[in-house]
Amino acid sequence: MEQQRVSLANGIELDVVDIGPRDAPALIFLHGFPESHRTWRHQIEHFSGTFRCVAPDQRGYRGSSKPQEVEAYTPDKLIGDIFLLADALGIEKFTIVGHDWGGAIAWGIAIGGQHTRVERAIIANAPHPAIFQKLLYTNPQQREASQYMRGFRDPANDALVREHGLVGILLQEVKWDRPSAMEPEEREALLRDWQDRDAAFGMLNYYRGSPIDVPPIDAPYEIPEGYTPPQLPKLSIPTLVIWAMDDLALPPENLEGLDEVIDDLTLAEVHDCGHFVPWEAPDAVNAAMEEFLARTA
Repeated sequence: MEQQRVSLANGIELDVVDIGPRDAPALIFLHGFPESHRTWRHQIEHFSGTFRCVAPDQRGYRGSSKPQEVEAYTPDKLIGDIFLLADALGIEKFTIVGHDWGGAIAWGIAIGGQHTRVERAIIANAPHPAIFQKLLYTNPQQREASQYMRGFRDPANDALVREHGLVGILLQEVKWDRPSAMEPEEREALLRDWQDRDAAFGMLNYYRGSPIDVPPIDAPYEIPEGYTPPQLPKLSIPTLVIWAMDDLALPPENLEGLDEVIDDLTLAEVHDCGHFVPWEAPDAVNAAMEEFLARTA
C-alpha cells in the first residue's frame, strides 16, 4: 500500500494510504498502539474497490511527524488531525473506523462531528470513554489489565526506552510477544518501527497526554468522591462496535451500557479472538463491516 505525504493546516505531516475511487464514500481508518496503518491491511484490500480508503500513520508513528512534548498528544489535537486530514484530501463527509487508540480517537471524532462531517462510526475493541473510566474505578479485571498504562506514563522508564526502544517497555509492562499470531514479515516490520526512539516516545505520549485516570491496583474499588463523568452527547449516527471477546486488555464489560450512549448501535461479537481483531479475525471484521455499510448506505 503506497503512502503519500500529506501536510495538515496545523503543521503536522502524515504518511497516508489513499486508495479507491475518489468519488466513492470515504472510510478513514485509524490504527492503534503500537502498530501503523497496516492494522487495517485486510480491510483496505477488501473495501478499496468500492470505497475510498484512507489510512494514516498517525502523529508519533513511523514516518509521520513526531513532536516529543506530551502536550502535543492531548485528545483534541489527535482528533483535530483527522478532520484536517479530511480537509487536505478534499473529503467533506466520511465514515470513521478505529481500533484501540485509533478507536478512542474515533469516538471523539464521531461524537464531535456527527452532525456535520461524520456519517457513520465503526469501532473495534476501543472502549467508550465514559464507560472505560467507570470500569477503571470499579472493575478489578479492567483495573488490573490497565496497570501497564501507569508504567507507560512513568518517566522512570524513559531510560529503558532510550536504551532498548519501545520493545523494552513492552516486554516489561505487557509482555506482548506472540510470534505465531502475526505474519513474520509484519512482525519484523513492527520490531524495526519500535527501534525509532522518537516514535517510541510519540506512541507513549498518547497515554501520557490522556486525561484517563488509572488508579493503582490497591486503591478502593469505588467511584471517587467528587468525580464527574464526562459530559458527552449521545451518539446519534449509525455505529458498529466490533468486539473480540477474548481481549485480555479490554474485557467484554466494556460493552455494558453502550446502548445508553448510542442511539443506533450494532454490536458484532468476535469469539476466540484477542485484542488485535482487524488482523486476527479479518474475515469476521470484513463481514460485519460489509453488512453494516450496506444497511446504512
